[in-house]
Parts: sequence; structure tokens; C-alpha cells
Amino acid sequence: MDKFVITGGKKLSGSISVSGAKNSALKILAATVLSDQKCIINNFPFIEDTNNAIEILISLGAKVDIDKERKMVIVDPINIKNTKLDPVLVRKLRSSILFAGPILARFGRVEMNHPGGCVIGKRPIDLFLDGFEKMGAVVEFTQEGFVLQAKDGKLKGTNIFFPQITVTGTETLMMTAVLAQGKTILNNCAMEPEIPALAEYLNKCGAKIKGAGTHTIEIEGVDRLHGSYFDVIPDRIEAGTFVAMGLLTDSEIKIENCNPEHLGAFLPVLQKAGANLEIGKDYIITKLSTMKAVSVITHEYPGFATDLQSPYTLLMTQAQGQSIVHESIFEGRLFFTDQLASMGANIIMCDPHRVVIHGPSKLYGKKLTSPDLRAGITMVLAGMIAQGTTTIDNIYQIDRGYENIDKRLQALGADIKRINS
Repeated sequence: MDKFVITGGKKLSGSISVSGAKNSALKILAATVLSDQKCIINNFPFIEDTNNAIEILISLGAKVDIDKERKMVIVDPINIKNTKLDPVLVRKLRSSILFAGPILARFGRVEMNHPGGCVIGKRPIDLFLDGFEKMGAVVEFTQEGFVLQAKDGKLKGTNIFFPQITVTGTETLMMTAVLAQGKTILNNCAMEPEIPALAEYLNKCGAKIKGAGTHTIEIEGVDRLHGSYFDVIPDRIEAGTFVAMGLLTDSEIKIENCNPEHLGAFLPVLQKAGANLEIGKDYIITKLSTMKAVSVITHEYPGFATDLQSPYTLLMTQAQGQSIVHESIFEGRLFFTDQLASMGANIIMCDPHRVVIHGPSKLYGKKLTSPDLRAGITMVLAGMIAQGTTTIDNIYQIDRGYENIDKRLQALGADIKRINS
């Protein structure tokens, strides 16, 4: 398995462009199933997760043309006939559940394994299945997954209340409802920027969606969707991670091709902690800053994003004073901090949701393992500010969400090398 070897202490300079948002591109790929005409996707991020989603489309029968130089993907779904998702590909991609709704809506039937090998209840797959059932689908559980069958071959519009805010649930049921008969109203919806972006694309294709980006979304079902084009929005999580990187390395770097408004509470919290930032319409410049400890609680958008919790936690190890980071969304997402502690960070875990951090702490290079996507990129940042050499294994997790990250960081002056196994 490939690994990164990082020598810390290098000052960064220059600019880095933010890629298209993984969490937007994945939803558009799934949404192409709803149409029988071509869709052109621009500013496309070619990473492990989106590559796996493309493989799912191809396995269903779609034709996909890829132009990496122009960051473009063209999907022609006209020949999609298969309604059973490939179990090997489904196990690779947790968000493969996104394809269930569009396939069910267009063809009246879908069969799939549990995404990413998860089980009912461990991840909220039951929220999706409950929504499908309310729209008239019959759920039959199999040994490895489930089969969904629409009564009379067509779903019906209905009212759905999400018992907890769910981004993927909101997006999946919004996509499912566009071809259902009648009106669907979704309540207690997530409001992340990727949701109105998806609705904008679907409306271009002929859908009738109102309220995306608010807690209530109304969808009037239509008979069919035509093709369209979509420009993937900038990845707000990547943008926030790069801002944290500039502050951690005491470097003046320019983060380009981003939308600062999409970062929600993240930038105001950083400024409260002493970050010196120049914020433009589509860029952010980090400047020399003296950071002080500020506690945070992660929250649904526009609150402090859980996906930016790990780089912020690292940033607080370099800030003056004591802070508490409270992860309210995912239990266990702070477990990566034991690796920061092994590097010299003064972090105490109170419970699976809270850590207390005393800073600043000098970090030292260690051999680390990337536990997941967001903690993985934080390990990279930690290696960049640590004294000595840091080796990070399991970088597949990092490649899932960050395109050519080693080459892009090298262009800024970072000493990072990819070692192929």
C-alpha cells in the first residue's frame, strides 16, 4: 500500500486551487440515472470515490466519456437497463446508496448490498428505506442487502419528516421524488450548499423543486428529465483544510477557486481565534497569525462542519491556551487524536465526543496510519509542522477525497513524497 513520507518545518508560499466538491460530484453522477439524455459535468474531481461512482454507472449500462485535462465527464445514461448494483463496487463506496433512489424512481426496482458493508442502524440506511416505503416502495431484505420494488411500477409523492438532519438522505429522497406521481414535501432537511446545487441541476433537466437550501423542500413530480450540464461547486472542505494549513505553517498562501460563503461558521471561528485572513469573493489568503484557543461544537450547516473538525483540532494544538472540541455529529470521530498525542500534542479525551487541548505543543515526526479521509489529511498537516520525518500509511483513505494532493502541496514548497508499495 502506498504511503506518504513528510519532512516537517517547511514554509509554504504561492497559491493552490480548490478542486470541485467530491460531495457535489457524487450526487450529480447519481442524478444522471434519472434522465435518458447526456449530462456534461465540468470542474470534476478525479478521486477514488468519484472514480468508483463512475464505475457503478458503467456497470449499470451508462456510457461515460472522461477528459481529465479539461476536468470534464460526459454521462450518457440512455442504455441503462441493469437495476442491480454491483456488490463489489457498492462495498467500495459508502455513498453508493445515492444510486438506489434514482434507479428506483426511473425503473421501479433496485437491488443492492448494504453500502460499504454497513448494517441497518450502524449507519442511518433505515432513513432512506423508510422514505422509499412512504413513497410506495416495498422493501425486501436479502442476506447481503435489500430489494426495492415500486407498487404498480411507480412511486407516489408524499410528506416525509426526517427524524434527524441528514445530508445524503435529503439529497437521495429529493432525487427520488422528481419522477414520483404528485407532490412530495421533505421536512427537517439539511441545508448544505451541495443540496441547492443538486436541485439547480435537476431543475435544468426539467424537475420542479422549490426550497432547496432551506429546511423544507417541495418537489412536484414530472414524467421525465432531459439532459443538461453542471459545473461542480468548489469543495468547501478542501478550502477550509487549506486555510488551516496556511495558519499551521505560518505561511502566506492564496486559496483560489473557492466560495468563502460556503464555509459557514468555520471562518468566523478562525477569526475569533486570531486568524489573519484576507477574504475575497472567490479566494482566501492566510497571513501570519497568533492563534489563541477557542472551543467549538460541530453542527449541521451552516454551523461548524464536522468534516473540518480534525484540521481545527490540530490547529488548536498550536494555539495558546485551553480549548474543548465537541464532536456532536459522529461518535468516535475524535479517536484520531491519540496519534496527535503520540506526536507530542497535549490532548485529553473526555469521551468519544469531546477532547480537551492545551497548546501550544511541539510535534515530532512519527509513523502514523490514516484512519479515514478527514483525519488522514490532518495527519498530513501534522507531518508538515512536526520536527523530523513523518510516515503515513493507508493513504488510500486520503486519495478518496483529495486529488493529487502530494503534487499540489509540493508546488507550495512542502516536502512530501509518495512511496509506492
